[in-house]
Amino acid sequence: MQVSVSDAKGQLTDLVRRAEAGDEVILTRHGHAAVRLVPIKPVPDLAARHALLEAVRSAARAKATPGENAARSQDFLYGDDGLPR
Repeated sequence: MQVSVSDAKGQLTDLVRRAEAGDEVILTRHGHAAVRLVPIKPVPDLAARHALLEAVRSAARAKATPGENAARSQDFLYGDDGLPR
């Protein structure tokens, strides 16, 4: 839905309600799109963020494969004295 800025002044409340309901509302100026009204997504609370982080961690643990330790992967470049070969 496209509405000119001058027309939107009188129906702003209705336009905001439509945007909150999921309709795409674009305000135009001189026939060109200028602004899009979109609803603000609620910020998840701390408990929801922790739950999401734990879900990501457990998914990563399930995908991880055992192998060599990456901390020691460059040892072949150095001698027993710790200097480059």
